[in-house]
Amino acid sequence: MTAAVYLSYSQEDLDRAYDQRAWAANAGELIAQYASASADVRSRQAHCADIKYGPGTDERLDWFDAGQTGGPIHIHLHGGAWRALSKADVSFAAPAFTEQGIAFLAPDFTNLPAVRIPEMIDQLVRAVSFVYKNASSFGGDPDRIFISGHSSGAHLCAVLLARDWTRDGLPADVLKAGLCIAGIYDLEPVMLSSRRAYVDLTPEEMFSLSPARHPRSIRCPLTIAYGERESPEFVRQAASFAEALRASGNPAQLIALPGKNHFEIALDLGRPGSAIFEAAIAQIRMFKNHPSCKSLS
Repeated sequence: MTAAVYLSYSQEDLDRAYDQRAWAANAGELIAQYASASADVRSRQAHCADIKYGPGTDERLDWFDAGQTGGPIHIHLHGGAWRALSKADVSFAAPAFTEQGIAFLAPDFTNLPAVRIPEMIDQLVRAVSFVYKNASSFGGDPDRIFISGHSSGAHLCAVLLARDWTRDGLPADVLKAGLCIAGIYDLEPVMLSSRRAYVDLTPEEMFSLSPARHPRSIRCPLTIAYGERESPEFVRQAASFAEALRASGNPAQLIALPGKNHFEIALDLGRPGSAIFEAAIAQIRMFKNHPSCKSLS
């Protein structure tokens, strides 16, 4: 009998569970669609490109203005297993938000292996800080910043939502709500899988960067979405994270997308009427009744 390395997974099964391409034959086609649809949006929609938010070469963001003063801001973090893709692959979602009067922001950050995940987080902290401090000059409201992420971007999103922002001189509730799409929230099985070949973390970092292990640190509204045709391990991670949040007193919402795989659901963020897009809009509307993330603590 093959020995289990995590839960009931053999090494071979665990490696496959963290390889989303094994569960989506159309992965390459969809990733190409991210890029082409995003390039089309950038060619026809006015935006401020490559705004420098920090000292690093990759520390730049694209800001799609909503054409109004003092409107809400939605930041979206790209996926790519922490080592691929960029902000140029998520512009496709911008029109759906700007048409609702919401500025859409896509930050770049350095991928693995050029940096490690802790440095990646440091870059995104600088991005959020820049957005908060400069929102008004771009026509946005610094007190209405929301965030989402897909795949590894969902993990980064959850880490940022669990952060003590007062350490950075920002309000504790600088991020008012979050939407995590098809993410990983506990890094222990990741570090036991074949991904450990390029994800370099100490045991202490693995623990601190696993938001599912710190559910009480997330005090704002959070929606977790997954595709029913994703790897069973990604489905388990989503459900387990939602359960941990609810047990800690956070009424997290869990959304399952029937018939969708890991790569298909990313496109739903740019589709008005989709469960994912409507969840993002609902958070912004709900904020009128939740003026502070601390109201959930």
